[in-house]
Amino acid sequence: MTDKPYTSYSYLPENEQFNKVELAPELDRVPAYDGKLTAEQKSHAEKLMRENITISLHDHPVRFPKDMRDTPEYNRTGRQHTAFVGVKHSGMTVIFDNMMDGTACVTGNAPWRWLDIITDIGMRMADIAHQDEVIVVRTLEDIHYAKKNGKIGFVFGLEASTPIENEIERLDVLYGLGIRQLGIAYSDSNALASGLSEDVDGGLTSFGARCVKRMNQLGIAIDVSHSSDQTSVDVARFSTKPIFMTHAGAKAIWPIKRMKSDDALKAVASTGGVIGMSAAPHTTLSKAHPLHSIDSVMDHLMYCIDLVGIDHVAFGPDTLYGDHVGLHTVFSGLLGAATQGAPEFERVKYVDGLENPTENFWNIAGWLVKNGFSDSDIAKILGGNIMRALEGIWIK
Repeated sequence: MTDKPYTSYSYLPENEQFNKVELAPELDRVPAYDGKLTAEQKSHAEKLMRENITISLHDHPVRFPKDMRDTPEYNRTGRQHTAFVGVKHSGMTVIFDNMMDGTACVTGNAPWRWLDIITDIGMRMADIAHQDEVIVVRTLEDIHYAKKNGKIGFVFGLEASTPIENEIERLDVLYGLGIRQLGIAYSDSNALASGLSEDVDGGLTSFGARCVKRMNQLGIAIDVSHSSDQTSVDVARFSTKPIFMTHAGAKAIWPIKRMKSDDALKAVASTGGVIGMSAAPHTTLSKAHPLHSIDSVMDHLMYCIDLVGIDHVAFGPDTLYGDHVGLHTVFSGLLGAATQGAPEFERVKYVDGLENPTENFWNIAGWLVKNGFSDSDIAKILGGNIMRALEGIWIK
């Protein structure tokens, strides 16, 4: 390795890197969040970040185009660029990385094609293989290795099982390719279950129940974030292992389809699972903080703690490097379910305090310290709860 920081796909000559659009910066795209911490609180939060395994249950640690309207052209190359500099400054140990997902339109105008997903996985793996700051996590041992050696670990996942169509063996293929977390359905329904945008909630199908069993056998963590409420309850009933709701919030706090009912939240916790608080723009708002910010998201955290307990909460901010609000606008037809049913609210340009993977957990730790959480509870929220659940999910 040279002293020059590695940038994505720089193992290729510049004229073979295929990217023709200007990408968003990894640092300082928006003003830094002012959490109004004392020097002592800031120092204590930083100490807790250094000492504990810190895990984002859901993020997209990649650079998007500076102008989000260029995203379809960018994704057509099959080469999303990992934000290596940004994640190095994040303080995180592990990021559950869900790649292109609902924007994976590599060969067409709709996402979730099997070939597109395989292309995305392979390209990202090839890129990561040519640097030494980020490692791909497949086991709990990999997480401990990352923490001990100052690396960032990526757990590769998909937000929906839609690409497997009705072929259950594709779950084994995905596992073999490194996937360790898999959603059941995205906003639209698939062969496994109802998604969250459906008006008629059919829950889990018989094929979906067989897939839950296979994921348990393989050691794939199951995610119900974009599944319907009934699907979430059904998955919890059929799973013999803890399940995740990697990035969501409470419908009781903000009544939109993207948020989850109390029954769904309690179902996840009943398996020993974990609920990650999301910060995707204009989703986890609250009546107390309708201008979306870290304080809005924390209203969902506090509600979930009261509902299911401190052992079942974490954070999956669902952030990226670029204009996330602009991304929702460009892909409104595919991502539009996020705010369905919302009361009137003032739109923001970004979520202050939880705008990108670099700043998220520093601000989360600071907020928890400032608001009187104990060190042991902060350690659980930062990653301890997720580690405990993974011990019951992954095969080793």
